[in-house]
Amino acid sequence: MLIKQEKGKSPQTINLYLNAIKFFYRDILKSPDKIDLKFAKRSKKLPIVLSHGEIEQIIEGLKNIKYKLMLSLAYGAGLRISEVINLKIKDIDLNELTIHLKEAKGKKDRITILPEKIRDDLKNFVAGKKTRDFVFASERGGKLSERSAQKVFKRALNNTKIKKPATFHSLRHSFATHLLENGVDVRYVQELLGHANIRTTQVYTKVANPSLKNIKSPL
Repeated sequence: MLIKQEKGKSPQTINLYLNAIKFFYRDILKSPDKIDLKFAKRSKKLPIVLSHGEIEQIIEGLKNIKYKLMLSLAYGAGLRISEVINLKIKDIDLNELTIHLKEAKGKKDRITILPEKIRDDLKNFVAGKKTRDFVFASERGGKLSERSAQKVFKRALNNTKIKKPATFHSLRHSFATHLLENGVDVRYVQELLGHANIRTTQVYTKVANPSLKNIKSPL
């Protein structure tokens, strides 16, 4: 059985579907037939990670407080772009410095951290709004689109001299990498990112290697 890779689905997502099919035939239908599934190859590309200084350049170059907070939260809490635009005021606990993400990827809830550094600015930004309102609403009302959020990041990146092919998702990559560099256990990083499989999180250990970075070239 061969399932084509379509609609931009990642190898991890495709393999999740294939495992579900295999489980259905083997454990539900109790089929005696051999299930021949060709699993998608996982990408071996390393994630694009921005340094602390580069992230500061990107965020500080923005004048609009909404967009500044949006990118700060995406990095500081490790959020996917879909989680950023769907975030509502009621999901944020400014006292506990936590964010409750409801029905995130895989329809699973999770708790992640809210950076204390932006608490006061975020509190002022949402003051007077209703708890069911989106945190980063569109200027026309309603939810901000993913495309608009991507454009904000791209403009902010272009305003710097950073040459890395970074995207909005690079903020999440950087969050995970920097936590590992700070000594946070990979299992906690997995929980914060909402990864179902720890192997997905472990890719960041390949770019979060302080010892490697301290090695001097013999040239």
